[in-house]
Amino acid sequence: MNKAPLLALIVRRLEEELAGIRAAALATHAEATSEENRAEHQYDTRGLEASYLAHGQSKATEEAALSLAQFQSLVPRDFAPHEPIGVGALVTVEGRTKNLYFVGPRAGGTEVVWDGRRIMVVTPSSPLGRQLAGKMKDASVQLEAGGVRSVYRVTEVT
Repeated sequence: MNKAPLLALIVRRLEEELAGIRAAALATHAEATSEENRAEHQYDTRGLEASYLAHGQSKATEEAALSLAQFQSLVPRDFAPHEPIGVGALVTVEGRTKNLYFVGPRAGGTEVVWDGRRIMVVTPSSPLGRQLAGKMKDASVQLEAGGVRSVYRVTEVT
């Protein structure tokens, strides 16, 4: 299976997210350093609060940039039938529903629609990623949704 278009779609989504985070961070930085937010008395914390927010958004920008860089350097490859699930695998699990997951190095929770199918990125450190790691086709995993635990089966690993 050619996963290059899927990776390109994920990279585009991460680029869009990074652009949005950067724009918000720049706007917040401008607000934090604005003359209007200079403290008028000792209990005026508008500027301080804005600087905390700007710092948090700066960290979010770094995280998003790192996620993007790692996906840009990811080389798509196919997984052999006997090969365990790892980073770069596209995994189909079936049970109550059919779900597709792409095991990525970062950016867990990112969703894209590719070839008419919704695919969610999971990381090896996430609860689902830990369950999938090392498993192969036909393995069982337990997923919890809405407080209900269900057993799913890995039906495809590419």
